[in-house]
Amino acid sequence: MSRKATLNFDGKEIELPIISGSEDENAIDISKIRSETGLITLDKGFKNTGSTTSNITYLDGEKGVLRHRGYSIEELASKSTFTEVSYLLIYGELPTKNQLEEFENKIRVHTLVHEDFKIILEGYPSKAHPMGILSSLITSLTAFYPESLDPNRSGNLVDLSIARILGKFPTFAAWSFKKRNGHPIIYPDNSLDYCSNFLKMMFELPSESYQQNSVVTDALNKLLILHADHEQNCSTSTVRIVGSAQSSIYPSISAGINALWGPLHGGANQAVIEMLDAIIKDGNNIDKYIKKAKDKNDPFRLMGFGHRVYKNFDPRAKIIKVAADNVLDKLGVSDPVLELAKKLEKIALEDQYFVDKKLYPNVDFYSGIIYRALGFPPEMFTVMFAFGRLPGWISQWKEMRENKEPLGRPRQIYTGEKSRKYVDISSR
Repeated sequence: MSRKATLNFDGKEIELPIISGSEDENAIDISKIRSETGLITLDKGFKNTGSTTSNITYLDGEKGVLRHRGYSIEELASKSTFTEVSYLLIYGELPTKNQLEEFENKIRVHTLVHEDFKIILEGYPSKAHPMGILSSLITSLTAFYPESLDPNRSGNLVDLSIARILGKFPTFAAWSFKKRNGHPIIYPDNSLDYCSNFLKMMFELPSESYQQNSVVTDALNKLLILHADHEQNCSTSTVRIVGSAQSSIYPSISAGINALWGPLHGGANQAVIEMLDAIIKDGNNIDKYIKKAKDKNDPFRLMGFGHRVYKNFDPRAKIIKVAADNVLDKLGVSDPVLELAKKLEKIALEDQYFVDKKLYPNVDFYSGIIYRALGFPPEMFTVMFAFGRLPGWISQWKEMRENKEPLGRPRQIYTGEKSRKYVDISSR
């Protein structure tokens, strides 16, 4: 017997079906509520509203559970590579050895970008934020591959677009960094694996070759996996709603990049390092800022602590903390900012105020620490977040397209002026 919820309105009783997911999540299906009652629902920020059904990622914020296609984030982070997890998210199953090799080869042949992209890159000011550059370069792919605009193209052509963006994204990301620093671009080296190739494009110079370090490569793989997908967050839902207009994958992903750019979403790991820098510049008085964080009347907030979804702990933070400790130990990095981060972490884990408020260090806190230790400047942190989230965005866009989901069109409650007469400008 199917369960239903009952809504009573103006003496009329309306039955609304209960939809259950595979993990026993329940939702009230309100899709017919407007046609039957004239009512809409109001849910600012969509905190209680499900916009779709999805079989990609399961998240339980109360229990601290994150799974991709049924596989725990703990197992994926410890046993998989980023390209393997990308395949899983996009195509639904872990690849065989042959499937993974074929997938990586498809990506590899698309790492090089058209030389005209250099002209676009040269048009940006030297201090342009890398996220702005990245977003525009991704959108520009529609000009170079106009066939991607056809919403009815074959599955093979869709797979080609997916391989292209996976191949070119790290190239664009590295080039945005080079532009920021005024350094010449480095072309991809397809003899290297996915992460190693990106690191070379990032840090190699014509005057100095980049020496690969397995500690760095392994840390990068883990960081990207931990950010690969996170259910219907701000940027992911943006990708889906843009894609629902039958937009090409490239502007859909670009829209996700722009949503991620906001400091309340992807900019948090950059904000962590900027906060630590500010504390050091203010005399490195950590006690002062702990008191400020506890003061309800003080606008100061500790960045990188707590989470909007995870109420007890962030499962990704547990994994990345170990990675952060490993990186700092093996690389032997001496940095006052990182030393301050470790002190702040200890306080947050032991101070009863933070324990009671569940203000534990989250994935943004530790990812900022690792990226700083690896040599990434703060303005690249959000780019790296986007890099990791790329396969999640692709899989969500692909799922939405294959499910033939309708055009996204939220409603509103109008609170403006009622109908009034136009007054000629001479009489105003």
